[in-house]
Amino acid sequence: MAQFDCFDAEAVGFLQELKANNTKDWFAANKATYDTHIKAPSKLFAEDMELALRDLTGQDHSGKIFRIHRDVRFSKDNTPYNAHLHLAFLPTGQAVQPPMWFFGLSPEKLSLGCGVFQYDKWALDTFREAMAGPLGAELTQITLEMRKRGFRISDPELKRIPPGFDKDHPHEEVLRRKGFAVWMDTETPAFVLKSNLTELTAAEFAKLMPVFQLLSRIT
Repeated sequence: MAQFDCFDAEAVGFLQELKANNTKDWFAANKATYDTHIKAPSKLFAEDMELALRDLTGQDHSGKIFRIHRDVRFSKDNTPYNAHLHLAFLPTGQAVQPPMWFFGLSPEKLSLGCGVFQYDKWALDTFREAMAGPLGAELTQITLEMRKRGFRISDPELKRIPPGFDKDHPHEEVLRRKGFAVWMDTETPAFVLKSNLTELTAAEFAKLMPVFQLLSRIT
């Protein structure tokens, strides 16, 4: 049975070349490289990360590898492929929309993240109710601490506090959010070439455990 250690230079090189040659003809001519150096190892990596995240969090996780084919039906950008590798890992068996772990490899960088990009409509009210209480104060503090440590956190999606909450609420920043995710970025994608990549990635994810733990408490 094949075992995963890390991605290789051919994987990074493929993404770099795909970005410069994003056509169906080029991809067809180089599909064997994609299958061998990205598709196959990604499946093994996802399986290993599911186990590593169970060890880290105490919860079972299900991994997802995002399609390399782009959905161009509603996009002005008609390039057919994503010149990146994206994986997400979702804890299983939770009723409310849980935080996920993200792994994003592009030709320029690697991004690791944890959180919820955007709550579904049915879960957004639950998130806001939690943010109006003590959890909102905790998330505000986590935001301050993570930003001081250099992590990337997007600004709130809303300019004003949503209806139903005091406009001067002390948790106004988190109440203006539709989701919350924290990211760490590397300047180059070379991280994925290091041996024991699964263990190294889990060690980086461990730095984001405060985000995972807090968002997991929203019920």
